Amino acid sequence: MNIVIINGRIIDPSKNIDGTGEIYINKGKIKEINLMQKRRSAETQKKNKSDLHTIDASGCIVIPGLVDMHTHLREPGYEYKETIMSGTMAAVRGGFTSVCCMPNTNPVNDSISVTAFILEKAREQGTCTVYPVGTITKAQKSEELAELEALKRAGCIAFSDDGKPVTNSLIMRRALEYSKIFDVPIISHCEDLYLSEGGVMNEGFVSTILGLRGIPKAAEEIMVARDIALCELTGGRLHIAHVSTGGSVNIIREAKARGIRVTAETCPHYFTLTDEALKSYDTNLKVNPPIRTATDVEAIKKGLKDGTIDVIATDHAPHHSDDKTKEFDAAAFGISGLETAFALGLKLVGDRVLTLKQLVAKMTVIPSQILGISKGTLS
Repeated sequence: MNIVIINGRIIDPSKNIDGTGEIYINKGKIKEINLMQKRRSAETQKKNKSDLHTIDASGCIVIPGLVDMHTHLREPGYEYKETIMSGTMAAVRGGFTSVCCMPNTNPVNDSISVTAFILEKAREQGTCTVYPVGTITKAQKSEELAELEALKRAGCIAFSDDGKPVTNSLIMRRALEYSKIFDVPIISHCEDLYLSEGGVMNEGFVSTILGLRGIPKAAEEIMVARDIALCELTGGRLHIAHVSTGGSVNIIREAKARGIRVTAETCPHYFTLTDEALKSYDTNLKVNPPIRTATDVEAIKKGLKDGTIDVIATDHAPHHSDDKTKEFDAAAFGISGLETAFALGLKLVGDRVLTLKQLVAKMTVIPSQILGISKGTLS
């Protein structure tokens, strides 16, 4: 069946398109995009009306499938939390057609066999495209580099020890050197474990009155500064995951001004919530890095607005209810975000932090460019 989508506002930042028009789809492939000021091509005009299924998108927005460069699909090993099937179903419901799955599974994705398993499962059961991310170090222990070249050949498009930092600076240096050779990003979970140990929320006034041990902002910022210094030293490709503090934004902004090859992401919970929300002891809001203060939220928004923060990712990290229905100290870190991320991103548009086109770019073409994949576009 041939399909034509008419009267929708078409936004495709990869092609600098933002206008009302129509999209012609033939055999599941987009063949033509025409804005209102253009005439239909001869190919589209000659189609008999009976051959076309018309979708009137008046009042709607038509955008490329979203790209999430930070998702935890939990499989293999933690299928009681999430599976590739359920995770990709959630992704599609949220508008995502491509997701990058982090390697902190069981076993971790530090071998070509685990990468092959993920890709095969995604082909068999997935409802969107799944891109594996391999570990930086074997078993995520920060002791020895994983076989990065073999993992890349097997299908990994980036490397990360997400869920843990790479504590050994020499190993992180070597990883960034390889990232330059392979032209793939190293996605860094920035956390000084000595500073964050035992913490369950942002360190500050709210943690004090709640009687909960805090995680200082410096735990993130120290590692952001270290990894940027190593990136400058090596000329590698560094991507900072889930930025949560204003200090991190400032460090990244200064690094970009010096021409260092660093990109960064944040997540909806870091620009929509503050640690005040934890006064209810809601374990669904227990995340790592933690939700910070109103000052940090404003700094994150400024970073999104001026381009310091390139990408909005989800850090979708679902858990079984048993992992969350516990006392706050004992509950697992993580929040589900695939189904709500774009809707929460629209708040940035409503608050005039971003235009709709800029929001779409940060969730489509920009992550695609960082990852080197041909996604995030209508054409």
